[in-house]
Amino acid sequence: MSVKKRKVDILILSDIHLGTYGCRARELLVYLKSIKPKVIVLNGDIIDIWQFSKRYWPRSHMKVIRQLLDWIGKGKKTYYIPGNHDEMLRRFAGFKINCFSIVNKLVLELPDNKKAWIFHGDIFDVTMQHSKWMAKLGAVGYNLLILINSVANFISEKVFNKGKLSLSKKIKNSVKSAVKFINNFEQTSADIGIMNQYDYVVCGHIHHPEIKQITTAKGTITYLNSGDWIENLSALEYTDGEWRIYRFAEDISYPDTTAEKKEDTELSNNQLFAKLLQEFNLMRT
Repeated sequence: MSVKKRKVDILILSDIHLGTYGCRARELLVYLKSIKPKVIVLNGDIIDIWQFSKRYWPRSHMKVIRQLLDWIGKGKKTYYIPGNHDEMLRRFAGFKINCFSIVNKLVLELPDNKKAWIFHGDIFDVTMQHSKWMAKLGAVGYNLLILINSVANFISEKVFNKGKLSLSKKIKNSVKSAVKFINNFEQTSADIGIMNQYDYVVCGHIHHPEIKQITTAKGTITYLNSGDWIENLSALEYTDGEWRIYRFAEDISYPDTTAEKKEDTELSNNQLFAKLLQEFNLMRT
C-alpha cells in the first residue's frame, strides 16, 4: 500500500553536502520520499565538490540524486543555485532544460503577490571573498569536527546507551564570534532585501535554520534560512501561504532509517579513525 505524500508548494533545500562523511543522506531520502513538492529550490552546497572523494560515495547519496532527478523527470520546476562548495556550477548560470534551471539568485512571486529573494549567501562571507584558501581550511576543520562527532555519537549510543549530540552546534552556539557572524549575516541579508522591496529573503550557507522578522529604519522583511542536512536536518517549506521550517528530528512520524543503513556503504571503525587521522594531517599541513 502506497503512503500518502504530504503536499508542499515550494521546497527549499541547502547545504546537503553530498559526498562528505557528515551528510545525513539516509534521513534526507526518507524526508524527500514523504513529500510531494510543486517547486524545488536547491539553494547551494548540494554536492560538496570541495571535499568530494571518489572513495566515498554511498548508495544513499546516489539515491538522493536519483530522487531529485525523478522529480525533474516528472516536470517539477527545479532551480539550482550554486553555493561556495559547488561554485564551479556558477559558470553554467543561465543553463535551462525543460523544467530545470541553474541560476545565481532567484526571485519567486508567491500566490499572495509577495516576492521571495533567494540566494545561497556566501557572497556576504568576507573569508570567502578574500581568502578562499582560508575558507577551505575551515571546511577541513569542520569536516574533522563532524568526524569526531561521529566517533562521539558511536560511543554515546553503543557504550553509554545515550542519544546523539552535536559538538559543532554546541561550539558555534557558544562562541561569541560565531554568534556575531550569524547576526551580521542575517542583518545584511535583511538590509539588502528591504532596500530592493522584497517581502522575504531566503538563504542557506550558515547552517542555521531560522524564520524571523527583521525591522530597520527603512522597513520590515521576513528572513528565512533553510539550515542544513549535516547538523540540523532541516528544510524550508511554503504551503498554503505559510512558511515553516521542517526538522527531521521533530517529525512526529520520525522514521527509522535502519533499512537504509543496512544497504548503505558504511565506514568501518578502522576506516573512520583512518579518516580522522587523514583530516588531522590536512590541518597540520
